[in-house]
Formats: sequence, C-alpha cells, structure tokens
Amino acid sequence: MQPVNLFDLASQQARWLAVRQASTASNIANVHTPEYRATDIEPFENIVNNTSVSMRTTNANHLLPVGQTDANYRTHPTDDPVMMPSGNNVSIENELMKAGEVRREYQLNTAIVKSFHRMMMMTTAKG
Repeated sequence: MQPVNLFDLASQQARWLAVRQASTASNIANVHTPEYRATDIEPFENIVNNTSVSMRTTNANHLLPVGQTDANYRTHPTDDPVMMPSGNNVSIENELMKAGEVRREYQLNTAIVKSFHRMMMMTTAKG
C-alpha cells in the first residue's frame, strides 16, 4: 500500500465536486425541458473505494451514524425520481439539496487543505 497524499486526494475530490456541480447545474437549467432526464455522477466514496485508499472501521470503538453498520454505510440514499407530466424527472428540491452538499463539501475540502498547508509551513519554518 502506498502512502496517502492528502493534497492529491483533495485535488481529486475538488475535480469530482466540479463535475457534480456541473451535473446539478445542468439539471436545474433543464427543469422545464420536456423528456429531460436528471443526471448525477458516481459518489466520491465509490471512487475512493476503487483505489488503494478506503475508509473502514478498524476498531470496534469507531463511531458510525445511528442505525448504520460498516457494511451498509451510505451518506445519501438514492431517491427514485418522480416523473412529471412533461416526462421530465428533475426535482428542483433534490437538485438544490445537491448544490448545497457540493458547496459544503467544497468548503470542507478547502478548510482541510488550508489546515494541512499551515501545518506543513509551520514545520518547515525557520525558528
């Protein structure tokens, strides 16, 4: 197993967030387009799990969300889209929730990178 490079992982997540934001924006822009089908991208957790880096419970004392086990941990259940009379299945509420998630995840990503950058600068600063 290779060491985890936090900055590479953060960069990969930032690219993923940009693609998800574009997908969400496209869905919102086409909310009134007849026969338009909403799109979404593969969750970032799946992308991370397909690499050598994965998140898992390594100790029985690790916390999981209430009612969840390690095997079925998911951050967002998939919602079956409701078909509109125009044949469109875009739910503006779901898309706005996704947009909010993207914003929060991007802010968290940026805060983590800033913190690690600050720590690296402190360790390399001349005393």
